[in-house]
Formats: sequence, structure tokens, C-alpha cells
Amino acid sequence: MLPLMRLGFGEILIVLVVVLLIFGANKIPQLGDALGKGIKNFRKATGGGDDSIDVTPPRDEPEQIAGAQKTSAPQPQPTPAGSKKA
Repeated sequence: MLPLMRLGFGEILIVLVVVLLIFGANKIPQLGDALGKGIKNFRKATGGGDDSIDVTPPRDEPEQIAGAQKTSAPQPQPTPAGSKKA
């Protein structure tokens, strides 16, 4: 049975230096862009949908708005039985 592969900071640094030496500094942004597009296309193909986020607020029904306005009206406070206002 193979042991679990755990990469530490040193191993990741070595891999990054090797990638930099092989591809060069000018090709790395192009490789990252191609990798990102590939992942995005893979998600679309597997039915993951799009990555956009819907930020529109939900619309309340008119009945809910009217009910909320009725219940939010201030209620009159009952006066204590022993005290009278002059």
C-alpha cells in the first residue's frame, strides 16, 4: 500500500522552480490561463452550470408587504389601573 502524499512548503517550492525552468517566465501566465479555461469548460460539460452569482434581491409578494406593514404599526400601551393622567 502506498503512503499518503503530503507536499510541504519545500516540495511545492521545488516543483515551482522546475516548472519555471522548463517553461520560462513568459509562458507561465499563458499556462495558467489555459488551465483555468480548461477547468471552466470541464465544469460546464459535467453540468456544473455557470460560475455567475445572482445578486438581485428577492421580490416580496404584495400580500407579504401589506401584512408586514400592518403588523409593524406601533401598538398603544395600556395605562396602569392605579394611575390617571391629568
